[in-house]
Amino acid sequence: MNNSRQRLVLFGAAALAIALVAPAFADQTNNPDDDDVAPAPPSIGADIPLTYFGPAPSQVQKELIGPYQLLKAGTVDLENGTVTLPLYKGKVREGPDTFHTVWYILTDTTDKGNAEALGLNYSPKLTYAEIDGAVRYAKLHHGAELVFARGMVDFEPERSVTGTGFPPTSFQPGSVADEHYSPLVLVSNAGRHVYNAPMIATGEDIEACDGDPDYTKVHDRVVRICPEEGTVTIEMTAGFSFARPIMYISMDSNDELAASLEAATWAPAMSQIDVGRDDSAWSAVERLFVMANGPTGSENPGRQGLDSAIQDHKSPLNVLGGIPTIATDYSPLWDLNLGFWTEEAKEKGYDFRVTEEFQILGLVEQGWITGPEGGPYGSTGIIVNCPIVFRFL
Repeated sequence: MNNSRQRLVLFGAAALAIALVAPAFADQTNNPDDDDVAPAPPSIGADIPLTYFGPAPSQVQKELIGPYQLLKAGTVDLENGTVTLPLYKGKVREGPDTFHTVWYILTDTTDKGNAEALGLNYSPKLTYAEIDGAVRYAKLHHGAELVFARGMVDFEPERSVTGTGFPPTSFQPGSVADEHYSPLVLVSNAGRHVYNAPMIATGEDIEACDGDPDYTKVHDRVVRICPEEGTVTIEMTAGFSFARPIMYISMDSNDELAASLEAATWAPAMSQIDVGRDDSAWSAVERLFVMANGPTGSENPGRQGLDSAIQDHKSPLNVLGGIPTIATDYSPLWDLNLGFWTEEAKEKGYDFRVTEEFQILGLVEQGWITGPEGGPYGSTGIIVNCPIVFRFL
């Protein structure tokens, strides 16, 4: 199928989805990020009430129009824009007999059987991150406790982003990892599979079952953490994949600015992961398309981009490449491609909200979107670890 035909199919699917899917979650999404992407209920303009509409096609076949929850290990709360996941306790070895207590989540794995059993995302591409040297190692001990060989995160810094647009005038990530930390872990005595296991807290005294976590010990995306229950609630971010609105969680980045903007952990060791090869053999990454200077305005239905995120304090509405059920090349490691609308495009009013990969690549080909400072469009070398959680359509 050529690109033009593929774009038409995707746009048609998205339009049809608004008519079919909305009853499953209409009137449930009050989160500001969700408001930008959640479809309207199909009862608008119809001669029958909302209760007359049938279930979403994804309940019959997951690849069809949603909604569909991909990260099944958790419970999604669309009203608050959060997902509650199992909280795991582990240790990081400091010396022969000394350890640090750490807390982590599991989101993705190269083990297909365990992905299905635990409700994780299956991502075989993570195998190649070990070749790149961006995987740390752990052993499973008695009591189902993972002991990591090394790698720590300091959650004490206070996150800040200052400015009226992109790039900000100053920034500081709220959590900073050492040179050994990676969210990717190979469990050496349990099948040697790779897991995406972002660290989300350190220490014993982290309980915040009623909310209000201590962010000197806890990841900035956490809104509630309860070791007693074994759960942690994490704020999600809205975006798109092939014109379908989605939700994901931002956990780590190899870039200090990206980590600050995403309220993620700055993890420099992730820079070892090879970028720019996307879907080719041996690639651990998938592409992420970020607009820098898209339309702004908190109430603007077409708002998008980093300028808007900084000014309006809402999601930049990034566009992700392949995700499970839509494509076969999913990876939670996103190779960030940063786009700028040209001055001519903005003067002509051609800048608008973009929602899918081939649409963006077409605009790049036509010269309306470029890379930074008018340069070639492509990988910036920035990687963000953003596991996919939910697909609205």
